[in-house]
Amino acid sequence: MVRRKKQLSTLFSIIILAMIISSLLGCSAQKKRVSHIENNGGIIVGFSQIGAESAWRTCNTRSVQEAASRRGVQLVYDNAEQKQENQIKALRSFIAYQVDVIVFVPIVTDGWDNVLQEARDAGIPVLVTDRKIDVEDQGLYAGFIGTDSPKEGRNAGLFVLDKFKESDKEQINIVELFGTEGSSVAIGRADGFREVLDEHPRYRIIYSKSGDFLRSRGYELAVEFLDLYDDIDVIYSHNDGMTLGVIEAMEERGLRPGKDIVFITIDAQQAAIDALIEGKVNCVIECNPKTGPEIIELAERLAAGESIPRLQYVHEEVFYETDDLSLIAPRGY
Repeated sequence: MVRRKKQLSTLFSIIILAMIISSLLGCSAQKKRVSHIENNGGIIVGFSQIGAESAWRTCNTRSVQEAASRRGVQLVYDNAEQKQENQIKALRSFIAYQVDVIVFVPIVTDGWDNVLQEARDAGIPVLVTDRKIDVEDQGLYAGFIGTDSPKEGRNAGLFVLDKFKESDKEQINIVELFGTEGSSVAIGRADGFREVLDEHPRYRIIYSKSGDFLRSRGYELAVEFLDLYDDIDVIYSHNDGMTLGVIEAMEERGLRPGKDIVFITIDAQQAAIDALIEGKVNCVIECNPKTGPEIIELAERLAAGESIPRLQYVHEEVFYETDDLSLIAPRGY
């Protein structure tokens, strides 16, 4: 009996010792991670960008990189080249590298649940920027910072209503060039535009196709819809890249963009502002790419274990043909 008690006492001591060792190892691992961060002068952020398809996108990437450098943040950058499978691989590589925070611009809204679950299992918070995602469990990411796409669409619709408020035409024919199919910005800009115009039956979208936010596709689609229709009143383009392609195609046919057809574009890169000044575009809606400082600040808060706003929109403006355009500062992109 005494021997059995002694055995139980020994077993209990072993269990307690194992628990203490496990606890110490856990603390040691955590301290090692903190030390690694301190040795590098800041946190480590994995940043997955969708590509470099436009001046806007290049500016957005540069903004994040410069903000990280100023704050002493180590940025692990990946260009997904417009492919979701590349982006998922990048996110998994960030997890394997044990970054402190993941920041990514999702190419499309769906298909992120599994990889974000992997990030959560690894204890790595995720910040979504520029484009939104649709996941079953909203807790898979910490928050979103970026543009208010439906508002941009509503601003475009409101401009159309104001532009044609004194027109006696029975029907206003609209061409829409939207962005990458399945992306939150394309969905938001389309929905917001329709939200305003659906209450006014004489405004009709006669053509709506994806130009993938690319100038070359904007040109190709313009060749197509200019062949199909000879009574277009409005062109609503979801980004400046496609807009510039359409302008090129119109001018090749002797048409005057901004005069023969009312033109609305989104992004507000310098080339679009120049077109506004030249009268080739009637309304430019800003989509602010310079979000780097806010992104890095939020990443630092997440790495410190702090909570962040679930939804944060950046400041954006609308530039109209009737504005004093000389007051617009150089865009830098």
